[in-house]
Amino acid sequence: MANIISREIRLASRPKGFPRAADFTLASVELKPLQDQEVLVRNLFMSVDPYMRGRMNEGRSYVPPFELGKPLDGSAIGEVVESRAGEFKLGDVVISRFGWREYFIASPKELQLVSREVQPLSVYLGVLGMTGMTAWVGLNLVEVKDGDVIFISGAAGAVGSAAGQLAKLRGCRVIGSAGSAEKVKFLREECGYDVAFNYKAAPLREQLKAAAPDGIDVYFDNVGGEALEAALSALRLHGRIIACGGISVYNEEKPRPGPSNLFNMITRRLTMKGMLVSDWLDRKGEFEKEVGGYFRTGKLKNRETVVEGIDNAVAAFLGLFLGQNIGKMVVKLG
Repeated sequence: MANIISREIRLASRPKGFPRAADFTLASVELKPLQDQEVLVRNLFMSVDPYMRGRMNEGRSYVPPFELGKPLDGSAIGEVVESRAGEFKLGDVVISRFGWREYFIASPKELQLVSREVQPLSVYLGVLGMTGMTAWVGLNLVEVKDGDVIFISGAAGAVGSAAGQLAKLRGCRVIGSAGSAEKVKFLREECGYDVAFNYKAAPLREQLKAAAPDGIDVYFDNVGGEALEAALSALRLHGRIIACGGISVYNEEKPRPGPSNLFNMITRRLTMKGMLVSDWLDRKGEFEKEVGGYFRTGKLKNRETVVEGIDNAVAAFLGLFLGQNIGKMVVKLG
């Protein structure tokens, strides 16, 4: 096979505050000929996720930062176009960490085979992928159970929409906040939220109080900031907080002061637990069996916002922080 020319997105500079298009560059590379025990993959879909913003900063964190001048990476689903490894054959569909590029060469251990029968294939980046597992882990982290009242911020996003549906399947009363009337409608009509409101329409704390006048048992935090403060006021005695993300503060250059009502943690004997989905990979089989079953039987929906072409991958990523996605944001390649 002739050598492949692949386009990839590289980090050109470390963003200060909200990222700019100029912080990224689109480059073309010629892939080397395939060697023994190597697989050539053409990406079909790639994921863009809010956590990637933190990897654009310099400094130590729970995951290594992106390197300047090097391609970004992230979850992707692709198709094998050539293989010199016995584990994979032409046409196999695989998940990898080689997102942000059109083609790549990998060793078999860097790829995971998945079924082509599951459609759309991009669902492996959504509710059947790390997104769905993040939601599932969060609920297990604080033992969300039948009868709990749970409030989810960023509820129309990838993790939030999955978490709300899974909580409903557990018998919870589910409340969500989102940033537009369209998203509120999506939460109510497609995700089955009992109550959903637009946090931009009125003070968030007041809307949460109206939605749960007797308080909440669990807060699934995807946002931080004002939403966390509102939840701290609404949580009942022995309430639990799932600290999953804080998208409202990812682009701030200076740390924001903490919640003014943090003392409620003491007076109400609250529990707040942070989570990384990577700590739960030993339970991935359990997740796939439970959540995969819900998806196959139609009990769990996978809503996507699809952007076409690697040329638009940066715009898709920036759109996450502008509220441009409903459900999972994915980039279709090829």
